[in-house]
Amino acid sequence: MNILVINGPNINFLGIREKNIYGTQDYDALLQMIAEKGEACGCRIEVFQSNHEGAIIDRLQDAYSDGTEGIVINPGAYTHYSYAIRDALASITIPKVEIHISDITKREEFRKISVTKDACDHQIYGKGLEGYCMAIDFLLKNDKK
Repeated sequence: MNILVINGPNINFLGIREKNIYGTQDYDALLQMIAEKGEACGCRIEVFQSNHEGAIIDRLQDAYSDGTEGIVINPGAYTHYSYAIRDALASITIPKVEIHISDITKREEFRKISVTKDACDHQIYGKGLEGYCMAIDFLLKNDKK
């Protein structure tokens, strides 16, 4: 299975920003964990990160025709207000899982709103970096091939 993992703004600052919320593991540790998961499950996993909304939308649109079979997306702060990313997600029928490292239901009021959730097949939050592996497992379990 060809899986695309998209990380939005500030995810590249893992281990630097708000360690009490996002933990002390850095972005390279996340990339290593995802690579190991890909090897273990026999998947090809590409990871894309951008702090720019348009770049995320462009990558989602490219996924429509580049052989991507599943998407894991952590839209970061765009989760709460980017209707453009929501529309890009809704425009492609590839299975999609929204992921959040922290428990967004126990944080600030604005973080409890996800405009992107309904354009995805599943949402995982509050499981730390392990949530990425859980999202990959969800895609594999629900692979229609």
